[in-house]
Amino acid sequence: MSVTSHCLLVFLKGGPSDIPEIRELESGSIEDRLKIPRGNGYEHFEITQEFKDVGGVLMRVYRWSYRTAIAE
Repeated sequence: MSVTSHCLLVFLKGGPSDIPEIRELESGSIEDRLKIPRGNGYEHFEITQEFKDVGGVLMRVYRWSYRTAIAE
């Protein structure tokens, strides 16, 4: 995975097993909530106070909270 200086890596905890645990945020800033498109809906993750050390990189942890469908 190539990371630019404007990106931030976060760790996703819980949720569907086909979503990678490590996510790159394009904005490079911490959000309270993440909305990740998946199939015909979105998976929602909320920020926690936790951090996870992954290969010497400390990442903010987001925990899965719920799923919503895409409105038609």
